[in-house]
Parts: sequence; structure tokens; C-alpha cells
Amino acid sequence: MSDYAVVNPATGETIKEYPTITDDELRGAIGRADDAYKSWTRTSTVAERAALVRKVGELHVERREELAAIIVREMGKPVEQALMEVDFCREIYGFYADNAEEIMADEEVKHFGGDGTAIVRRSAFGPLLGIMPWNFPYYQVARFAGPNLVIGNPILLKHAPQCPESAEAIQKMYDDAGAPEGTYQNIYATNDQIEWVIGDPRVHGVSVTGSERAGAAVAEIAGRNLKKVVLELGGSDPFIVLGTDDIGAVAEQAAEARLDNTGQSCNAAKRFIVTEEYYDDFLAKFKEQVEGAKTGDPASEDTAVGPLSSKTAADRLEEQVKRAIDNGAEVLVGGKRDGNFFEPTILTGIKPGDEASQEEFFGPVAQVYKVANEEEAVALANDTQFGLGSYLMTTDSEQAERVADQIEAGMVYINLVGADGAELPFGGFKRSGFGRELGNYGADEFVNKKLIRAAP
Repeated sequence: MSDYAVVNPATGETIKEYPTITDDELRGAIGRADDAYKSWTRTSTVAERAALVRKVGELHVERREELAAIIVREMGKPVEQALMEVDFCREIYGFYADNAEEIMADEEVKHFGGDGTAIVRRSAFGPLLGIMPWNFPYYQVARFAGPNLVIGNPILLKHAPQCPESAEAIQKMYDDAGAPEGTYQNIYATNDQIEWVIGDPRVHGVSVTGSERAGAAVAEIAGRNLKKVVLELGGSDPFIVLGTDDIGAVAEQAAEARLDNTGQSCNAAKRFIVTEEYYDDFLAKFKEQVEGAKTGDPASEDTAVGPLSSKTAADRLEEQVKRAIDNGAEVLVGGKRDGNFFEPTILTGIKPGDEASQEEFFGPVAQVYKVANEEEAVALANDTQFGLGSYLMTTDSEQAERVADQIEAGMVYINLVGADGAELPFGGFKRSGFGRELGNYGADEFVNKKLIRAAP
């Protein structure tokens, strides 16, 4: 079977295969990106590039049903969530189109004490390679390509091997929006090919969203070749409950934060850390929510939890749950697998420092921990190699400020979930990666900040 194929995870059926790009074709794509950088980037205006990005966003909305259906069969996303992903892409492209002029405006150097002027001018970085994952096939591309095309950086996009049809659909939207040759190119490349693409001097930077292993491998190659890299990797985000007037509402938010995209989100809440005062009530309400999440055909509008994205993903999650149980974890609800479907599951009894507490469970499996107080909650939240997102529930504003300050994560959400926005920076630190996407920060990674100092 081809490296790039649509295999419906709900049925196991191979629907369509796509040929891998040849070395000569790939070198041609790099050449076209370099030509676009030397021509389109230098002759197009910010307004023209913004118009292109805006049109791509509008095409997402015009084709939303078709686009959603593709990822339902590619990676098993429940259809209502697939439609929401497509709609969010419109917001992202729209944000960068609306704010393109401001993003690219000259910046006067503050506190400059010399004579004359000193400004920082933002200009394009050059052709970029994007390596994107399967779990959000459109959204991940939008947040990388949107800002960089506004800047003028041509894009070479390697999508996940199980998402060739959505990759093809994205390419078609760019083509239909009038993207000049070489500005956006989908490449069905192998990992071996990607290694020499990163080393090609015409490629100026790499952005990766994926596993810790993949990020480390790409960063090592990029480092050897002195290429800038942005990494958005795994997470094991804590969901901390320190105070609430409505434990049922908190439990509902907790289930939403864990089960969205069938739990296959890097920034999903995965470890639920609850003080003794609320633990029993939270666990009972959380159990109700998890048990009530409808699992089934992802094409059905009332399905909340679909299949895992592949047999490989299901095998990995099953093995992780088995090891956790062998080491003393207890299954409160769920725990069973049927093909690529995995029951929404709650594990308790995992001891801090156990192997399971240090791993990322990429699927609908929640870990719940009891702690005595705020201090223990913060210590447990930070007892992880990851540092992507986090969630904090409290009725005490001073506590919220204090705890948010101590959490070792790139993002802290207080008393809310599902609050990502096109204008808000996204990213983490520690082994969750480095760099930011979305918002103005997402447009500040692959840009040449050129100082222009002039005499009076």
C-alpha cells in the first residue's frame, strides 16, 4: 500500500491511495517555491497577499460540507466537530487578512536615543516547510500557512500520510483562490525525502506539529543545517479543580476538554487534579458525563466520540491503559476496545511519578487524582515533561492569579474550556516544543526583523 492512503478508521476500508512524490518532482517543487520567493514575494503587496488568504478562508466556508466529510472518513472526526474545524479555519484566515497591514507595519524602536531614525521592518523569511499532523487536518495548516503567506513566505506542505485527501482539497482551494505558482504546494513526501528538503539551502525554516519523537528528529536535522524550527508537540495538560459553585458544570467542562476530537488533541485536558473537598462529587458527575458521551459512527450528527484515527493509534492506547492497570490503576468506567473504537475511560489510583502519569494518552482516557490542597495541585500539575496547556477552576480571583503564575505551561485557561481563538497565541514549552502559532505571535516566527538605521 502507498504511504499516503485514505483508510477509514471506522471500517478499516482503504478508500483511495496517492502516489508519493518523486525526488525530481520534489526538487522541482522546491525550485518553484524559491522562484516564488524571488518574484511573487518581492512584487506582491501586503494587501494582495491578504486578499489571497481571505479567499482561501471563504472557500473553506463554501465547501464546508465536502471538507468535513473528507476528514470524517480520513481520521474519524465526528462530523459536527469536523464542521466546526472548517469554520475555525475561516476565522484564522480572516484574522490574518484583516490584520495583515498591522502585522507587517514598520515598528519604531522605542527609547532610541541617537540622532536620526531607527525602525524594524518585517520582511519575508523565505520558503518554509510545514509538517502537519492528522488530528486537525485543516486547522493545523491554516494556522501555519495563513500568517506566513501574508508575510510572503512560500509554503511546502507535507501533510500526514493518512490525510492525503484533505491535503489535496487544501491545495485545490489555494489553486482556485488564484495562488501564484510556487506559493503553496502540497507534497506527498517520505520522511527520508524530508531530511534532504530541510537541508536544501532554498528552504529557510521548518514548522512541525506532531509527536515528541517527530519533533526531536526534525529539530536535530534543522539544527545541523542551521534552520529555524517551530515545534508544537505533545501535552499532558492538567485540569485543576480548586473551587466551584457548580461541580456539575465543572464536570461537564472536564468531559468536553477530554473527549473533544475523541481525545486526540495535544492540548486536551488529560490529568484531572481535584482537591479532597470536591473530589467525590466531581468524580461522580464526571463519570456521568463520560458514560453519557455517545460513541459511534463519526458521520452521525449525534456522535460525540468516534474511532481512534488508526489501528496503530488504537493499539498504542490499549497498551498504555493495560500497563497503567498492571501498575495499579483502577478503571472507573470504560477501558474496552472494539476495533479502532475505544470506550471513553476514567482511570483512578495512578500514583504521581508512575509511568502512566508521565505519558501522553492520545485518546478518550482521563486520569483523575486527589490532592489535599493548592500546593499539592500545582506540584502535581507541574510534575510532567510536557508544558503545553492547562485548565484551572476556582472561585477565588487571587488564587487564580497565583496558581496561573506557577503553572509551567504555555497556556492557562481559567474557568473555561474550548476557548482557543485566531487572535490568541498557541504553544508550549518544556518537551511540548517552542515557538508560537496564531495571533500576532504566530506571524512573528518566520519573519526577518530588519533594523533600518538612518542618519538625520
